[in-house]
Amino acid sequence: MFPYASGDMRVDALSRHASTGSSRALRTLLLLFLSLLLQACATTQTRPEATPANLGELKAALRSYHDSRYPAEIEAVVARASAYLLAHAGDVARPALVLDIDETSLSNWEQMMADDFGYFTDGPCDNLPKGPCGAIAWNATGRATAIAPTLRLFHTAREHNVPVYFVTGRYEKERAATERNLTRAGYADWAGIYMRKDGNPIGSTAEFKASQRAAIEAQGVTIVVNMGDQPSDLAGGHALQGFLLPNPFYRIP
Repeated sequence: MFPYASGDMRVDALSRHASTGSSRALRTLLLLFLSLLLQACATTQTRPEATPANLGELKAALRSYHDSRYPAEIEAVVARASAYLLAHAGDVARPALVLDIDETSLSNWEQMMADDFGYFTDGPCDNLPKGPCGAIAWNATGRATAIAPTLRLFHTAREHNVPVYFVTGRYEKERAATERNLTRAGYADWAGIYMRKDGNPIGSTAEFKASQRAAIEAQGVTIVVNMGDQPSDLAGGHALQGFLLPNPFYRIP
């Protein structure tokens, strides 16, 4: 009997020892987890926010980009747009090409440099290459130059009897100056220029341009390619395919 009782006592002691060891291990793991959690919280709370990029350095980077990679990147997008137009113009009865004007068909780089990437709607522009240079006065000078790949796309479309429409955020009061500038830059024989009415009765640029493409489609044509430099130039559909040119210089919603 005693050996049996003695065996029970040994088993019980071993069980208590195992239980104690498990509890200690569990407490150790819990303390380790809490320590790691506190360290993570402390790291998150003390991590400083990223400092915004320096404005002067950003402007220098934009100038460098314009004079280096920008022309090739414009060329690449226009090449895709041209290939798509030629491949699909024959798929529809009355194909059309829609182009934005500023930084798509015409470059306003001279004005941007004069204003150091600022933007002024009003005011004179009579001291170039120095600024300030108001946007309306700049448009009136007709000095914006053609973006060469877009001009070639324009002529490719016309050679294949595809009409070209301009849809721009410029105002109706600027029509005469805009037409002179386009002609001076080498554009001719376009089908139409759609501009904002003076007073801007339609809200955002995206809404306005989508409504104008819808108006073009209402004439029975199919816009095969719509090309611009702003997401708002393409938003809202009304084209088989949109092509977005690079423009890190400004954004129009």
